Amino acid sequence: MQTKGIKRVVLAYSGGLDTSIILKWLHTTYGCEVVTFTADLGQGEELEPAREKALLLGIKPEHIFIEDLREEFVRDYVFPMFRANAQYEGLYLLGTSIARPLIAKKQIEIARQVGADAVAHGATGKGNDQVRFELSYYALEPDIKVIAPWREWDLLSRTQLIEFAEQNQIPIARDKRGDAPFSVDANLLHSSSEGKVLEDPANETPDYVYSRTISPEEAPDKATYVTIDFERGDAVAIDGVKMSPANILTKLNQLGHDNGIGRLDLVENRFVGMKSRGMYETPGGTILYFAHRGIESITLDRGAAHLKDELMPKYAELIYNGFWFSPEREMLQVMIDKSQEFVTGEVRLKLYKGGVWVVGRTSPYSLYDQDLVTFEEGAVAYDHHDAAGFIKLNALRLRTLAKRNQKFSG
Repeated sequence: MQTKGIKRVVLAYSGGLDTSIILKWLHTTYGCEVVTFTADLGQGEELEPAREKALLLGIKPEHIFIEDLREEFVRDYVFPMFRANAQYEGLYLLGTSIARPLIAKKQIEIARQVGADAVAHGATGKGNDQVRFELSYYALEPDIKVIAPWREWDLLSRTQLIEFAEQNQIPIARDKRGDAPFSVDANLLHSSSEGKVLEDPANETPDYVYSRTISPEEAPDKATYVTIDFERGDAVAIDGVKMSPANILTKLNQLGHDNGIGRLDLVENRFVGMKSRGMYETPGGTILYFAHRGIESITLDRGAAHLKDELMPKYAELIYNGFWFSPEREMLQVMIDKSQEFVTGEVRLKLYKGGVWVVGRTSPYSLYDQDLVTFEEGAVAYDHHDAAGFIKLNALRLRTLAKRNQKFSG
């Protein structure tokens, strides 16, 4: 561990116990000046206590940065991802993964602003977040120094962390003195919980873990209907009311919460090689996912839609693994955004006890032609007789194979 030469470091700081310990540890280990950055990504917590905690721990007022990034987060990260219908391993809507590149980007911007030569994060050495943060740092500032305390220090137990905090006069909330039953990460898109009571995948998630949704059993016995308007693949209005990206997601989160929508109990494959079990709540994102699929179903050509679905797992994996700022993700994004040129219209959804159903969709650019699909006869440019030749041509190779197999089957 090189502790020389670091003069100023920008720390991703939540104000919680762990990052407060990291703040003090950076002082004592590196003897450097610490700049804190706290991002408001819609995690639902008051952030001013983070400022007060940083001041208490000796950070200069001009070196405390707190930024409201909710609109930028949804507009420039969440919405582009949802244009791709991205799901990691077919299920996870990437709520934690998509937040990390924005935090890292802001850390690098602040580092340039204050003349810092290093950045630091509080991700552990077992998880994906260390990879996501650091790949983003290096993509944006290739020569930046990165400090990852969890990979460096010898504070290997909760007891040692508490002892370090007590020795350095770091305030400890009463509920932090014991082992937390699970850890939580939250932002405007989702809340994720993992560890402790969730580590055994054979056991059902306890009710007290959920924070963003009521249980489907407790949801209303009457369905809720909602319409979402899209322009070029992005949601722009709910029930006809225009809203900003962050406000749209906030509104959808409330609808999802009230109807028990968006719970996911997942065992996933981490980029670092292990399997982990997490419980995710993505209420608004789940509604948005089905709505976007719904508007695409009438506005995307079959070839474009199927190609998107083929490429989506790669796109989702890039985000999950931390390659948001990679050229391959940016190349895929250009293609995805091109596909959204005519993804405009309105989708009507039914929300009921944890379920989301598309029940209506309209678009001025719809490719759906009722005259073509109707069972009633009409003046349409479709000749039923053409189907015979179409089928025979597609069957040609199958018939050829069958004849060969019959010949040599004995």
